[in-house]
Amino acid sequence: VQLQAFGGGLVQPGGSLRLSCAASGFSFPNYRMFWDRQAPGKGPERVATITPGSDRTVYADSVKGRFTISRDNAKNMLYLQMDSLKPEDTAVYYCIGVGKRGQGTQVTVSS
Repeated sequence: VQLQAFGGGLVQPGGSLRLSCAASGFSFPNYRMFWDRQAPGKGPERVATITPGSDRTVYADSVKGRFTISRDNAKNMLYLQMDSLKPEDTAVYYCIGVGKRGQGTQVTVSS
């Protein structure tokens, strides 16, 4: 199983980023997928969840209305569109699937 997240970077408050995750080594279309994040000195936080058919999504209260999780089962790709970013969104973001956490991508929100 490989889960490679990318697309992070430095962005100003109020800005946007789109994270992507390339999945391989398992039947991606059949699994619920997640984005987690972990800020320095804090435990992991489940940010968003999406069902295999994209019929249901769930968000943490801290990101609801600002983040959108999506997937492309034909390409084995998971996405996280992050809008109206805040400094408290600064964290390493991880793609989660089949009980595995891939390599994360750093998101820093700062002016």
